[in-house]
Amino acid sequence: MAMVIDNAFEVDFSSYSTSTTTTTTTTTTTDDDLACAWNDWGSPVVDWESLSREHDEFQDLIESMMDDGTGLELPRLGHETSNSVSPDTMIVDEETNGEDFKGLRLVHLLMAAAEALTGASKSRELARVILVRLKELVSPIDGTNMERLAAYFTEALQGLLEGSGGGHGKHLISNGPQHHRDEHHQADMLAAFQLLQDMSPYVKFGHFTANQAILEAVTHDRRIHIVDYDIMEGIQWASLMQALVSRKDGPPTPHLRITALSRGGSGRRTIGTIQETGRRLVAFAASIGQPFSFHQCRLDSDETFRPSAVKLVRGEALVINCMLHLPHFTCRAPDSVASFLSGAKTLNPRLVTLVEEEVGPIGDGGFVGRFMDSLHHYSAVYDSLEAGFPMQSRARALVERVFLGPRIAGSLAKIYRTRGEEEICPWSEWLAAVGFKPANISFANHCQAKLLLGLFNDGYRVEELANNRLVLGWKSRRLLSASIWTSPDSDL
Repeated sequence: MAMVIDNAFEVDFSSYSTSTTTTTTTTTTTDDDLACAWNDWGSPVVDWESLSREHDEFQDLIESMMDDGTGLELPRLGHETSNSVSPDTMIVDEETNGEDFKGLRLVHLLMAAAEALTGASKSRELARVILVRLKELVSPIDGTNMERLAAYFTEALQGLLEGSGGGHGKHLISNGPQHHRDEHHQADMLAAFQLLQDMSPYVKFGHFTANQAILEAVTHDRRIHIVDYDIMEGIQWASLMQALVSRKDGPPTPHLRITALSRGGSGRRTIGTIQETGRRLVAFAASIGQPFSFHQCRLDSDETFRPSAVKLVRGEALVINCMLHLPHFTCRAPDSVASFLSGAKTLNPRLVTLVEEEVGPIGDGGFVGRFMDSLHHYSAVYDSLEAGFPMQSRARALVERVFLGPRIAGSLAKIYRTRGEEEICPWSEWLAAVGFKPANISFANHCQAKLLLGLFNDGYRVEELANNRLVLGWKSRRLLSASIWTSPDSDL
């Protein structure tokens, strides 16, 4: 049956009955050719302990590496420090420690470029020369974790340099002609999403923690309405539907309604892709007998959320879902997220589920300090992905190009706009500040997270903070957190 989905699209399966018991997820993409053979593959991970020196200790090293015959003299970077290290301590045996030495060089060059771009003695020409040297040393496709990571940070810095000067130079990383990228974007997104699910707990940790909290909050409700800020492919809700139809206690399977926010603009979640997501969810719900309807709510042109645009039905348990972590993109402006969450408060939701990255700050502030926070964070992400699922270059490059590269660029652009001086406030703290109440994370939810991490590398850990927040970490570094909130007037 042909189905047309418009901005007010709704397909109601409340009276739907079926004898099928299949719970296999359906998808519009079955491209086996997107799958990659993952054999033993590995690359050394840079030891960050050896890279934790002050950024102005490596001036002589940078000068020696930057001596390319141009005659350009590098000015001294940074400021005085009592912890300076003699150049003699920087001597490294390149034959025995070549990869570590190169990783150290890359970190130093990246820090020098960041300092040149925004420091007290900032020099766009100096930054340009350093970035040229970096491009000669790194590739987003081949090399160690640090080399590939440095490639994306180099690209992000290049974008900041050209944006600040109005330049249009050739970037390091090319994805081909625009029409080619558009044609294959959706297929790449689905393949990269599946790969990320297979090699790490990032996707499932956020989705499962939020879904478990939702299930516990709507145990006795007959109608559930979820407003989703960034639905992506809708995979989060397939597992929730399966859990709802398999409940043995309580009322019959409740009617689930999802309202997905859509936005216009190139490279963002468009109405067309939201419709495709809606079709997939409708088909999946029908296959397992889940009463279901789907709506869209379009943000204003400036990505402002208008609560009045959401269709509310009396008797529904309203849930606000806000996923801001990997693989969800960072193209959302902070003002848009704030608009959504503050607008959600006026809707008096039963529950708010929030998942966000834990980037910092751990440095001294300023652009260079926040830049290093971001570099440390994504180094831990690369490290965890490598340890969790050693991939061959094709699959690895796809995940990094589709998800990590854009996130790195978005992260640096955000701190560059304020030169790192604006206080970074996690959205969980923002929710508390505007009046939302924390809702306790259950013991079952915490146990579920621990069981999930048991399926992956033992470097992952989970910790509970403030009774309403679970944090996923890699070794000693916090990577992302899931927190649960409710309205001030709620009795949850």
